[in-house]
Amino acid sequence: MQVKANLNFLRMSPKKVRWVASLVRGMKVEQALIQLEYLNKAAAKPIIKLINSAIANASHNFNLKKENLYIKEIKTDMAGALKRWAPKAHGRATPVLKRLSHISLILEELVPTKKKVGGKAAKKKEEIVKVKSLEEIKQAPKSENLLVKEKEAVKPEGHDKEINKEIIDVRMEGKHRHKQQEEKRTMKRAKGFIKKIFSRKAG
Repeated sequence: MQVKANLNFLRMSPKKVRWVASLVRGMKVEQALIQLEYLNKAAAKPIIKLINSAIANASHNFNLKKENLYIKEIKTDMAGALKRWAPKAHGRATPVLKRLSHISLILEELVPTKKKVGGKAAKKKEEIVKVKSLEEIKQAPKSENLLVKEKEAVKPEGHDKEINKEIIDVRMEGKHRHKQQEEKRTMKRAKGFIKKIFSRKAG
């Protein structure tokens, strides 16, 4: 199983970080931490923090042991640069690039752990009960599904009448007047073509 950790926008050039990353690549986690503690390089401290965060991810999220991990891959990439200016002779100024870097780390197990099978996820087999008479069936406790179905079957009196009953809301009177206007227009259209002839203005 692989575990990942990233460090973004480190205020250090990737060239300086790669010297340290190449030293640690492929080593066990415990050996790499010991090697970095006694290394006289500025990039050693951020890489130690990154390895510790990856170990914490492995132990907290996947229950992996520290002794069983090694550094499979560690990469440093360019992450842009801050543009600054330095003064030079005769009033000139020269550009200075303060480079940033991204570090990505992948840990993997030396010996892969096996996943546990069974436990709570295992299904329980249902026991078959033999019944000899009807009285035993009546006395037996009912399951939850049967109780739910019995509740659904029981309906109050007058339930069917209330379903087809129209609900008139008094508060909605006076609203939706556009419907009333449409009804008037349909009434006018139904009177026929003769009224249109007599309603014309003589000109």
